[in-house]
Amino acid sequence: MIALLSLVLAVTAAPAREITDATGRVVTVPDDPERVFAAGPPAAVLLYMLKPEAMVGWVRAPRAADRPFLLPSTHSLPELGRLTGRGDTVNLEVLLAAKPDLIFDLGTVNDTYLSLAERVQGQTGVPYVLIDGSFADMPQTLRQMAEVLGVPERGERLAAYAEETLDLVDATLAGIPQADRPGVYLARGPEGLETAGPNSINAESIGRVGARNVVEASNDGLATVSPENVLGWAPDVIIMMDPHFAETVAGNPAWAEVPAVANNRIYLAPSAPFGFIDGPPSVNRLIGLHWLMHRLYPETAGGELNRQVQDFYELFYQVRPDDDAVSALVGE
Repeated sequence: MIALLSLVLAVTAAPAREITDATGRVVTVPDDPERVFAAGPPAAVLLYMLKPEAMVGWVRAPRAADRPFLLPSTHSLPELGRLTGRGDTVNLEVLLAAKPDLIFDLGTVNDTYLSLAERVQGQTGVPYVLIDGSFADMPQTLRQMAEVLGVPERGERLAAYAEETLDLVDATLAGIPQADRPGVYLARGPEGLETAGPNSINAESIGRVGARNVVEASNDGLATVSPENVLGWAPDVIIMMDPHFAETVAGNPAWAEVPAVANNRIYLAPSAPFGFIDGPPSVNRLIGLHWLMHRLYPETAGGELNRQVQDFYELFYQVRPDDDAVSALVGE
């Protein structure tokens, strides 16, 4: 307890201001946070995009395949684990040993996350901010968190990109009749049998590009289903998250009669350094909208996909991949 108290006291005071987070809480935060702890994977992605120099560590350390798309200065940051979501691994000693002057989380905002934020802030004395992670609020999310982090100009650049992307999607969809918008199944895991229903943040991208999520689920999270379920839902397109499933589904008799498989409309979503659809459900999903538009509406989607990927990576990840790297990433 004495050691823990000393760590709390070691958090240095700095010029501060009050902000209102997504829950309506008024939180006193440093003017220019220098050591920021991301509570979960979506928050870690947003922190990297806005202010990588303030990262105290990763929730999950980047894989070898991720590192070419990330700033070298972030490659060796420690893996600290997560405060929120499935498999939370951080205890107070680990958290305080990182000496953060700010903690924040991005994603679903509800009473559970509010309670955690208030408890952790009370136990550590470190301000804890909650930010909404939905697509509808993404430009505002970027601006708000950039203000919190003291980098408003960068936040404005990223928010402007988000607005342009969402506007482009809406303008394109305006010319696509409902009858031409496909039913989509999101296949997660090596067997393709974990999925997410229409109201899940993990599958939010599907609805945002005007497609119909075929899954009939009784909850807003992830669900495990059977091949018979998928056959009954008869998706026109399958978006896959796992390379093993992508390699085996076409030859699996249990999936052969699913329309998407029979018509070869099965697509593996890129995942480096972060997923285009999920993994995690953060601002990385913006480039996933471009990718989905090209996969679902190839004759209508605007722009050249590989160039769109390069531009996004250069702006958001501050690394511009070359043509070969992008082609390998998107499978073209």
